[in-house]
Amino acid sequence: MRMSTTTSSPVKPQTRGWLAKLGPGLITGASDDDPSGIATYSQAGAQFGYTLGWTLLLSFPLMVAIQEACARLGRISGKGLATNIAETFPRPVGYAIALLLLAANTINLGADLGAMAAALQLLAGGPRQPYVIGFGLVCAGLIAFVSHERYSAYLKWLCLSLFAYVGTVFAVHVPWGDVLRQLVWPSLQADSDYVTAAVAIFGTTISPYLFFWQASQEAERQAESPRMKPLIEAPRQAPAELRRIRIDTWLGMGLSNLIGLFIIVTTAATLHASGKLDIQTSAEAASALRPIAGDFAFAIFAAGIIGTGMLGVPVLAGAAAFGVCGTIGRPAGLACRPAEAKTFYGTIFGAIAVGIALNTAAIDPIKALFWSAVINGLVAVPIMALIMILSGRTAVVGEFRLPRVLGLLGWATTAFMSVIAAAMIWNWFA
Repeated sequence: MRMSTTTSSPVKPQTRGWLAKLGPGLITGASDDDPSGIATYSQAGAQFGYTLGWTLLLSFPLMVAIQEACARLGRISGKGLATNIAETFPRPVGYAIALLLLAANTINLGADLGAMAAALQLLAGGPRQPYVIGFGLVCAGLIAFVSHERYSAYLKWLCLSLFAYVGTVFAVHVPWGDVLRQLVWPSLQADSDYVTAAVAIFGTTISPYLFFWQASQEAERQAESPRMKPLIEAPRQAPAELRRIRIDTWLGMGLSNLIGLFIIVTTAATLHASGKLDIQTSAEAASALRPIAGDFAFAIFAAGIIGTGMLGVPVLAGAAAFGVCGTIGRPAGLACRPAEAKTFYGTIFGAIAVGIALNTAAIDPIKALFWSAVINGLVAVPIMALIMILSGRTAVVGEFRLPRVLGLLGWATTAFMSVIAAAMIWNWFA
């Protein structure tokens, strides 16, 4: 079933120009640096210094390959990833993936709300819980009551919040020679903690919710425009659209990995260098920066947590809703009104409500985030395999199969993440 994007009035063609054309890839990449990701990168930098920066270089081509394959699927077929999976593979496969995606995203979303609240508490003081509720309600309200065109523009502007971490890097002293040396010839370690940190970075960087979001946004973008059709029906549109997807994806994933590297560098140059090795949350990293790097570095690091959370929470909730609705064949899309896509918006609001509740329950947020990463790491591998199979099926993509290099890199990414998942399981029992 094609994603429904019914609106009360015709949608105007989008503004011309490359900035207007960019979006799904840029927003997807930026949302990967959510507060949970910031916590992972901060832990890596604080504990191991610059020695894990290489993981962001390696993950960049892997992210590009799988995310471009997802974007192509959405634009070529005019359907989201979950819909393509449901229509091609046995129904239990789709149900299992949708449920795991919903569980992992909801836990991750709750952790992000908690991190945003903790960051605001550091900046403004006051009790934490009202901030959690406030952020949840603001995110839900923007999703429900702001037009999709305007909301997409807001999300693009929120991508600028990532540059807070660029500012932080240049607000502290960084020995760039050491950074470059570790990128080119890293001091690899064989101990369990180092392997766990590397696995966590790859699991955070290459995550299933990104697959579902970018594919669905490409399909929705096409459905909203009266002049655009699925490429399988309008092959003449393919050269320009596939070129746009490639640029958008490279830019978004490049920004994501560059910011992740800057966070590792910042925490390595400050926390690790001063002996502060044990960081558990993004807010704790911001707080620890204050006495070492000064008020300015602390403030922009904490503000960046809030900005990236405002971007990450809608993407996590939206990706889960696209996954659920695509699997069961219900109308979905941010261009729909809540009354037109009750299951879609119900899933979004339910995920946010549970995320708020997780911050009031007696649940260790670090353990919850750990299990979210575990679910994501395990479910990513079969989803990537399904993506690569779909990308080669004529019934789904017609003549627009993946180019040979992109196909090989996509399968290499799937194999690599299989190794990562195996390493994660091995570490449990080591």
